[in-house]
Amino acid sequence: MRHGKKFNHLGRTASHRKAMLSNMASSLILHKRITTTVAKAKALRKYVEPLITKAKADSTHSRRVVFSYLQNKYSVDTLFNEVADKVANRPGGYTRIIKLNSRLGDNADMCIMELVDYNELLVKEEKSAGKKTRRSRRGSGSKTKSAAPKSEAKAEVTKAEESKTEEPKAEKPKAETKKAEAKKAAPKKESKKSDSESKSSEEKNEDKGE
Repeated sequence: MRHGKKFNHLGRTASHRKAMLSNMASSLILHKRITTTVAKAKALRKYVEPLITKAKADSTHSRRVVFSYLQNKYSVDTLFNEVADKVANRPGGYTRIIKLNSRLGDNADMCIMELVDYNELLVKEEKSAGKKTRRSRRGSGSKTKSAAPKSEAKAEVTKAEESKTEEPKAEKPKAETKKAEAKKAAPKKESKKSDSESKSSEEKNEDKGE
């Protein structure tokens, strides 16, 4: 039994284990994502994250120290020129382990290990989640205050609508009075015409009587 033994040898000798972790770290830095077993990923996380922290201080000494671990000049160049700028504001936690289904051959637990800042989808989700504001009980008072101006605005709108509806009502009686006056004027004209006609007929009768 291995009670209290935290160091995982991964079934390899020290030299074999060191070479394997060095190659895995170089692959992770170059490709930003690798697929491996969960046990190897947890061991690699302890191995590569101190190197990424070391790369934040770009100096000849730090480059030589990192090269002694990785033994790959291309991965060292990528780490100092690209990855270090990307993770400059992150205080640790540069990697993420995402578990997958078990491997078919030996049923080993598989996972994807990736650099956190290079997963663009999750970075966008974190930014959008950070923009959301927290709701509290004090926020309910602002809702009531904001509701009051809305009610006042609605009242103003209803008043304006009522005034619009009342204006045509006031105009209708004027139009009706004009029509009534026209009707009253029309009979007068007709009566005048009838008087003139009656006068002309009387004059004709008088002429005939003479």
